[in-house]
Amino acid sequence: MGVAELMSSVWNDGVCDGMRRGTMIVLDFGGLALRAELRGTPTARALAELLPIEAKVSTWGRELFFPARAEVELEADAREVVSAGELAFWPEGGYIAIGFGTTPASQGDEIRLAAPVNVFADTADDVTRLETVGMGAPVRMYRQD
Repeated sequence: MGVAELMSSVWNDGVCDGMRRGTMIVLDFGGLALRAELRGTPTARALAELLPIEAKVSTWGRELFFPARAEVELEADAREVVSAGELAFWPEGGYIAIGFGTTPASQGDEIRLAAPVNVFADTADDVTRLETVGMGAPVRMYRQD
């Protein structure tokens, strides 16, 4: 078994660096909070190691994004079109992206981000509430205890 397979097995079978697959995180945008569940992916693990993350938000259409300097590669299932509630990481730019509606790149009603991304978490919360978060707003992403 290679290192990648071993790490995947450790992550999928239990605890990895104190983080369990399905670990809940919170994204707090200064009063508006989203809860999300981490997926069992290399990107989720890398971002979990950086928590807490504090940054300022940028916007692009109905997408929020903010810097997170995780060093990961594009995963095999990376894509540009995401669903509402999927939290993504853009490895080439070093940004977490949350699409909640159309962007300038969208075709029709799809949520198309600027480039291929790795989806690392999911939220059941209403992401359309992010419409009220403006450019430069603070965000803090942390593990929910």
